[in-house]
Amino acid sequence: MPFHKILVPIDFEETSEHALEHAIELAAKLGAVITVVHVYSLTVYSFPDGSYLPASEIAENVRQAAQRRLDTAVEARRTRGVRLDGVLREGRSADEICKTAAEISADLIVMGTHGRSPIGRVLLGSVATAVVRQAPVPVMTIRQKAA
Repeated sequence: MPFHKILVPIDFEETSEHALEHAIELAAKLGAVITVVHVYSLTVYSFPDGSYLPASEIAENVRQAAQRRLDTAVEARRTRGVRLDGVLREGRSADEICKTAAEISADLIVMGTHGRSPIGRVLLGSVATAVVRQAPVPVMTIRQKAA
C-alpha cells in the first residue's frame, strides 16, 4: 500500500517532534505530503452546582497561541523538501486525530509515544494507544528518543 498522505499529531513535546522528524524522512523517500495536526482542549471545571467554561476571550487566546506554535513548527521544517500543512483542532486528542485522518484521506499516521509500561498507560492514559485502536488507517508509533 503506497503512502501518499501522512498525518503527524504534534503536542510540541520532544517525543512528537522526534516523530515528525521521522515522518519527514519517510515522506521524502516516498514523495508523500504531511499534515501536521495539533489538538488542544479547553479545560472545563465542574462543580456540584454547575460548570465553569473559559470566557470566549480566553478560549480565543488559547486557540491563537496553539495556532502560532503549530505555524512555527511547520514553517521551521518547510525547507526539508516535503510539503507540510498544518491543521488545528479543538477537542479530545485521539478522537480529533482520527477524524482528521479520515477527513484528509490519510494513508498513515505517524506519532510519538512515550513507551510507557502497561501500568503507566493505565494510570496516565495514552493518546497513541487510543489512536492505534480507533484509527481508520495504519499507525506508526515512534518511541521517545533515548536519553
